[in-house]
Amino acid sequence: MPDNMRVGHGYDIHRLVKGRRLVLGGVEIEHTHGLAGHSDADVLMHAVIDALLGAAALGDIGEYFPDTNPAFKDADSSKLLQHVIDELHRKGWKPAQVDCTIIAERPKLGPVKARIRNHLAEVMCLDISEVNVKAKTAEGLGPVGQCEAIEAVALAVIVELQGS
Repeated sequence: MPDNMRVGHGYDIHRLVKGRRLVLGGVEIEHTHGLAGHSDADVLMHAVIDALLGAAALGDIGEYFPDTNPAFKDADSSKLLQHVIDELHRKGWKPAQVDCTIIAERPKLGPVKARIRNHLAEVMCLDISEVNVKAKTAEGLGPVGQCEAIEAVALAVIVELQGS
């Protein structure tokens, strides 16, 4: 791999609960349940954040936004992602590509994938061709398959900022 490029992997899972809104990739989705968590519990944004931090060898999301800090209670994960991108820039890096997968039995995500993809591209200042969002089910297996949770994985490529 070239010295001016790095790759990182991210993963997150949150339990589905009544009484919370469902936010995935920064997009609010109509559903009977939302994700439990200290922030907005956006598993996709959290996986992308961890992938970017991992690519830059900057730790993980919990080090930057601990669930013990009241400042992050119900935080908008799109803003957390923007903070991480700002940190990448300070270290001489920028996102170049993101590929991610949301694993959820319900709701069906096909109708909202394009909105999620567009929002991720906008927040990361990437061309839409550099962002991919896939949706899968767990085929009825485990907590995701039993509609108890939603999980997400992400792979991020970062490159050196020009002039760094």
